[in-house]
Parts: sequence; C-alpha cells; structure tokens
Amino acid sequence: MALTTDQEQRKRRRKSSFSPWIMGFGRVAFTVAITMIGLLFITFIIGRVMPIDPVLSIVGESASKSTYDEAYRQLGLDKPIIVQFFIFLWDVVRGDFGESLLTARPVLDDLIRVFPATLELATVGTIIGVGLGVPLGVIAAVKQGTWIDHIARVVALIGYSMPVFWIGLIGLLVFYGKLGWISGPGRLDIFYVDIIPTVTGMILIDSLLAGDTSVFWNAVSHIILPAGLLAYYSLAYISRMTRSFMLEQLDQEYITTARVKGLSEHAVVWRHALGNVKVPLITVIALSYAGLLEGSVLTETIFSWPGIGLYITTALLSADMNAVLGGTVVVGLVFVCLNIFSDLLYKFFDPRAK
Repeated sequence: MALTTDQEQRKRRRKSSFSPWIMGFGRVAFTVAITMIGLLFITFIIGRVMPIDPVLSIVGESASKSTYDEAYRQLGLDKPIIVQFFIFLWDVVRGDFGESLLTARPVLDDLIRVFPATLELATVGTIIGVGLGVPLGVIAAVKQGTWIDHIARVVALIGYSMPVFWIGLIGLLVFYGKLGWISGPGRLDIFYVDIIPTVTGMILIDSLLAGDTSVFWNAVSHIILPAGLLAYYSLAYISRMTRSFMLEQLDQEYITTARVKGLSEHAVVWRHALGNVKVPLITVIALSYAGLLEGSVLTETIFSWPGIGLYITTALLSADMNAVLGGTVVVGLVFVCLNIFSDLLYKFFDPRAK
C-alpha cells in the first residue's frame, strides 16, 4: 500500500514538473501561430490590392477575354477575398505555396534553393559585425568623452545614415572596378559553378567539405564586399547598444567595489561589466541577425546575390504573388524563431528569468 502511494506521489511530481514546460510550449506555439496568421493576412491583402494583375502575367496582354476569364477563375480570384485568404492559409499549412509564375516550379522548392545564399550572407555579416561591434562599443564606453568615443559614435552614425544602395555601388566601383581587389557580383565566377556537390547550399561550407580551396577563396572574394556592407550596418547597431549597456554597468556600485579590491581594469571591464550585459546583448545580436536575413533585399539586388531577397524582389516586379507570399512566410518564420531562440538564451544565461 505504501509502495503504491509512493508511486502515485512520484507520478504527481513528474506531472507537476512537466506542466510548466507544456504550458510554456503551448503559449509559444499559440503566439507563433497568431503572428504568422497576421503576417500572412497583411501580406495577402497587400498583394491583392496592388495595381499589378497576376492574370496578365500568365496569359499576356494580347490574350482574349475568354482566356483571361478562365485564368481568372483558375486562380480563384472570382471568390471573395476572405475566402481566397483561407484557401491560401490551408495550402500553407499543408506546405503548398503554389507554383512560381517565373520559374514554373513549386515555390517551396525555389525557397529551399535560394534561402541558403541569404543565410550564408547574413551569417558572415553578423559574425563580422559582432566581432567588431562589441569591442568597439566596450572601448567607447570605457573611453567615454574621448576622441575614441567620438570616432566610434561617428562610425555608428554613418552606418545608420548612409543608403545601402549608395555604399554598395561605391564599393563595387572602387574595390571591383578600380582596384580589382575583389570579384564582381554573384556568388562564384562562372568557371567554378557546379564544381562542388551541394550539401548545405552555402558555398563556403560546401567547398570546405569538398576540400576544394580554390572554390572557397573564390567564394570569399565574392562574399566579402556584400557581407562587409551588411556587417557595417550590424556593427553600427551592435556597437551603439553595447556602449549604452556598458555605460549603465560601469556606473554600478559593484564595479567600484571591484576596483577598490584591486582587480585589474581588464578584469573589471571585460569579465564583470561585459559579463552582466551579455543577456540583453544576446537579444540585440539576435534582432540584428534577423534584420540582416530579412533586410538584405537591396544588398542582394546590387550584388546579384541569388538569395531570398532578390527572389522576392524579382517576383514582386513580375506580379508573382505566390513567390512573394512564400518568401514572406519564410522571412517571418525565421524572425519569429530567432526571437524565441533569444528568449531561451536569455533564460539560460539569466537564472532570474526562469
């Protein structure tokens, strides 16, 4: 009898320990679902009210009225717009984004093909931005009011102010056109295309897996300028936020106490102060990374980078709304997932948030 009671108590404890996780997962899933439905609805409505006729993109302007009307019905445009949205939503839930008018292939296949290029570009840009932005922000905070601080703030201000397309064009003109230090637009020279097998879709990683250093360095010469451009914007945001976080921490009493105890300035700044800003800094880096993934449209267009940004832009100009909506879903889902991931890291590094 006592054994049975003990077993029941253990089962109750297991259920009570799992219940917060289940409730938390349910809340996250509900939030993601509502966010994605809202994103889909807004994008769908905008796509329907745009002054672009997707039917003409299929049948052409010289098509007869009967042909036009038939295509109009096949696309479901004769139904009420709310019915069209729910039909589209059900298709998305089933993983069906329709076919692209441009490529005549399933949109999902196109997105799987182009997304690794954007992921590679944004990842390299974020790594460079974090590697330079965090130290720059820390040094600017420590040297507050000095010429170093002023230079760091000017660098961040320029990063916020300069138009992306202008810096990209100037970079191509100087480093590719005049100096010849880098390769031109695209991901690879034509000679290196399809030499290595596709594993991840990211050429830098695939070339290393294949052991082909010539393809790797050619890919580096192509990615360095667009990734550097994205890194500059990431650096501007991250350095500014790091400086703000550090200034707040350097005024705290525990920093004064650490200095009075005789700790070195390096330990005070880089171990204690920076250690206490890593939690909000994680959120800043995650948001910056998500911003590069969704905001690299102009960069990809300028450098002919075959990623999701260029794919959505080309589809939008061609009234290929299936491709536009599919790309928007992927970008929105990535943004939401990165936010959730940053929240999990927040709870991991800060026990008070658990």
